[in-house]
Amino acid sequence: MTAILHAGGCHCGALRLEFSSARPLRSFVARACDCDFCTRHRAAWVSDPAGQLRILADTTQLQRYRQGSAQAEFLLCRECGVLVAVMARAVDGRLLGAANRNAINDRMDLIEETIVSPRLLAPDSKLARWSEVWMPTDLVTCQASAT
Repeated sequence: MTAILHAGGCHCGALRLEFSSARPLRSFVARACDCDFCTRHRAAWVSDPAGQLRILADTTQLQRYRQGSAQAEFLLCRECGVLVAVMARAVDGRLLGAANRNAINDRMDLIEETIVSPRLLAPDSKLARWSEVWMPTDLVTCQASAT
């Protein structure tokens, strides 16, 4: 099956995402985390363990944030404030992540949402869960040239 590229990013374009999956967006159920950080951003996470997430980020605008158990790293834009993705390092060393539904260009195709509560899990249980539902992720950084 051919991979479908679901593109997106922050409002100003400093952080971009490319989410590849064999599945159309309408087949996903976004996972709305009920922690205080995610609810304040109205974040809902989309991932396909058989897919791939690539994040392209201008290092001067990339803001990294950890909260709770500090295992997950949230990627936000310093310039426009959009929360683009979340990443974590699996026990086996792989970088895994999920895209924020709100940062995907065709986000209106994501019809369904379910509430999840990872904050209720122990740290090792969180990593185990993320290893099942998040996708392989590449973070590509560069410094934008001044114009």
